[in-house]
Amino acid sequence: MVTTQEFTFPSSDGVHLVGATWWKGESERPRAIVQLVHGISEYIGRYDDFARFLAECGYWVVGHDHLGHGRTAADPSEYGWFADRDGWKYVLKDTRTLRRLAGEACPEAPYFIMGHSMGSFVVRGYLSFWPGTVDGAILSGTGQEAPAKVNAGLALSGLLMKTKGPRAHSKLLDNLSVGAYNKQFKPTRTGADWISRDQAVVDAYCADPLCQFLPTVSMFHDMMHGLNLLARKSTLARLDPDTPVYFFAGDQDPVGQRGKGVKKVARWFKEAGVKDVALKLYPEGRHEMLNETNRQQVYEDVLAWLEGHLTKKKA
Repeated sequence: MVTTQEFTFPSSDGVHLVGATWWKGESERPRAIVQLVHGISEYIGRYDDFARFLAECGYWVVGHDHLGHGRTAADPSEYGWFADRDGWKYVLKDTRTLRRLAGEACPEAPYFIMGHSMGSFVVRGYLSFWPGTVDGAILSGTGQEAPAKVNAGLALSGLLMKTKGPRAHSKLLDNLSVGAYNKQFKPTRTGADWISRDQAVVDAYCADPLCQFLPTVSMFHDMMHGLNLLARKSTLARLDPDTPVYFFAGDQDPVGQRGKGVKKVARWFKEAGVKDVALKLYPEGRHEMLNETNRQQVYEDVLAWLEGHLTKKKA
């Protein structure tokens, strides 16, 4: 039997309480702790099925809602907004805070961190700024846009922040990002066909009020700032070479440029000296492999990778 426990902790922004959740099975001591980091325009509750799967296999799973998402947002007016400034820094620091708090629950257990989509960008930042503080990392649905596109996004979002304010929304920015992703799957049935081939998953996402909001221009700017930092050699040089990393994605995922972007980031990690880098692309898979038609296989593959790295906990 899997039990869940909701809790909160103070955000690094000094204002919000971050909503978080534990998933634990019947064992008193976990085989390992797995921290989940969710993507944009969603919340940690969407990972309930996967978290329960790991908990039933003896793992403790923990995750939180980012600023501007889920239970961490003070009210719906904050959906899609990290902060007026320094939002990326706060999101990274909140992720670090949860790692510290969750690790204290069982200090001797191996500790893994897993991020999806925007959460994978957060985890990549985490690995560079707090190297050596986890025993392994899993990156789902990651990618890296070309520098020119990132810089253009920074410039446009920065201009919109000045002219419309940091909490404004922009259909133009949406059309250049998520809207562009969905167009790759024409003829489309919904605005979220790009996330999964499973129509029930897509319909549930489209009906979920906690997923149906546009990022503010400041959140878009924060993400472009984050991607800019992640591409720097100085950032990659901070990676711990002994922390294993597992990349997985669908080979039709537009965020990873249908596999091209995922391979690029994995190559960066190898070039930075990371000794254990694994990558798997699933044929015909779209953005959310944990919610794809073959998700049970994906679950089992993640579990197999975790099982293979349980004995490698650092002293």
